[in-house]
Amino acid sequence: MTTKKKTTKKKTTKKKTTKKNKEVADSSTVNSSKVMGFQAEVKQLLHLMIHSLYSNKEIFLRELISNASDAADKLRFEAVSDSALWEEDNDLQIKVDFDADQGFITISDNGIGMTIDEVIENLGTIAKSGTGEFLERLSGDERKDATLIGQFGVGFYSSFIVADRVELFTRKAGLKTSEGVRWESSGEGEFSVESFDIEQRGTSVKLQLRDDSKDFADPYKLRSLITKYSDHIGFPVKMLEQKVSGEDDAKNEEPKYESVNEARALWTRLRTDISDEEYKEFYKHVSHDFQDPLLWSHNKVEGKREYTSLLYLPAKAPFDLWNRESPRGLKLYVQRVFIMDDAEQFLPLYLRFIRGVVDSSDLSLNVSRELLQNDSHVEAIKIALTKRVLDMLNKLSKDSEKYQPFWNEFGNVLKEGPAEDNSNQESISKILRFASTHNENDIQNVSLSDYLERIKEGQDKIFYITGDSYNAAKSSPHLEVFRKKGIEVLLLSDTIDEWVTSHLREFEGKEFADVGRGALDLSAIGEQDSQTTEELDELNKGLIERLSKELDGDIKEVRSTNRLIESPACLVIDEFDMGKQMRRVMEASGQSLPESQPIFEINPEHTLIKRLSSEEDDDRFSDLARVLFEQAALAEGRQPKDPGAFVERLNRLLIELSD
Repeated sequence: MTTKKKTTKKKTTKKKTTKKNKEVADSSTVNSSKVMGFQAEVKQLLHLMIHSLYSNKEIFLRELISNASDAADKLRFEAVSDSALWEEDNDLQIKVDFDADQGFITISDNGIGMTIDEVIENLGTIAKSGTGEFLERLSGDERKDATLIGQFGVGFYSSFIVADRVELFTRKAGLKTSEGVRWESSGEGEFSVESFDIEQRGTSVKLQLRDDSKDFADPYKLRSLITKYSDHIGFPVKMLEQKVSGEDDAKNEEPKYESVNEARALWTRLRTDISDEEYKEFYKHVSHDFQDPLLWSHNKVEGKREYTSLLYLPAKAPFDLWNRESPRGLKLYVQRVFIMDDAEQFLPLYLRFIRGVVDSSDLSLNVSRELLQNDSHVEAIKIALTKRVLDMLNKLSKDSEKYQPFWNEFGNVLKEGPAEDNSNQESISKILRFASTHNENDIQNVSLSDYLERIKEGQDKIFYITGDSYNAAKSSPHLEVFRKKGIEVLLLSDTIDEWVTSHLREFEGKEFADVGRGALDLSAIGEQDSQTTEELDELNKGLIERLSKELDGDIKEVRSTNRLIESPACLVIDEFDMGKQMRRVMEASGQSLPESQPIFEINPEHTLIKRLSSEEDDDRFSDLARVLFEQAALAEGRQPKDPGAFVERLNRLLIELSD
């Protein structure tokens, strides 16, 4: 590739180009160079990549060839409706040139290209979503941080792992030769961009290699890396053929370009002909992740509907996983022609972490996102692919050592499933995991099937409790009678959990029951209680009436309970009231909700309740009643309405005890 001499606004110059790089730049500047600064996040990420990925340097070639392949795909799609974009050249290909003496590598494509605005937008910023969270998770340990980059995406910026200066020449297909663009940067704080005459549409990236990376300009190493990382690319990746030194015909013949890769889309090949390594490399191509996938599924469907799918489960969650509006979905091809990058219509939102491709023979080549939403073929494929992914997850869940790390990464997203996909609730239920009182830690590794294997005789419900944290749920007074009877309870502390249980009503015939909601009847399980709650209410009628009067306005009612063993009182949500987790989510979204009051349950056998029952002084009774109520609120993660008044009452009682 040639580079351009300095010019002024009034005068332009042309530099003679060789036949080899004629396609890159028949160049004269239209505008003077404009220097711009990277985003602050880009500077930090570039520094991290340059200094952290020393053990993964060779991925730069995979990333740049992958980008070139995407550009060729996009041109082929756009040309379906506008054949003029071909510009009399429909032989899509990628070329890799090198200069071992000067330490240059150039990766060129004749794909869609970019405008000057697209260059500034795409190369001046990095991955708009997830940047902040990415930077927050950096530890300062470059070896550890290097693994995070794979989740974030590397792409074009991987050039700076091996190059201390990068030039990019590009022209959008269909534009005039004078509307080309030259971009240059050393990967530090700034980049320059200018208009540039470019004869050939497409993009070329020229790397000036660092001294410690000049071995990448060796032709044999380049060929080896292309075969290793890009054999699956559906376009020919070409290099100049290497003549053996001393051959007679090598003296006069000019070297020709020859294809280095197989140039056949991987998903079109037979599964038996594809190695695990090829599958892994293709995943890295479609995901821009440099970690291996956990699992994949390659399937070809023939008959009424014909399509091929290749689906991958990632090992790590991307940083924009929780942004439900971020681009997601599969790469869509129709009859081998690329249509779009993020076709979200083929999988439900709770499976947005799945990567891969789907190639259909039943869709039109000019299909749009809007048409996809209302196409019966798409809906049928979505149903089939969803079941295939759930089968993959079910298969993975049989191996707890592999599934647990996956659940830790993606579990909360899968919990969206029961609400979003009613038809597959049973399948989703089997792959959910929870913490429970069966374990002494907060690891979510208990399946619903595990729970049912340990269910007690006479138990007809799956019991759970929600809390603001694992410790809050585990320490809740509501669990006291369950521990006494040896009944396992699921401990749900994720924000989404209450939403999940509101849609997941039963599993294998057992209903879900919130132990902190409504009346509790465990009489059919284990030892019988000596007295029913109705009998206890009657025995403590006077105390209940007195408490009801004192706490009027703060509670719905007061009643006796058998659920408490060690605690004097607790708060219970009424059967049809919204839980505190769900209420918090709704309020955070800006919705105004009517106030709901809890039920105050007391343990008549507790010493403090007996002391309260015998209290004759109205002021002291008020203090004791209020302190017990607010303690019960604190145990549930609620805050006293008047913290100052709570402290004053507590201090008064402590002073009386000390006298």
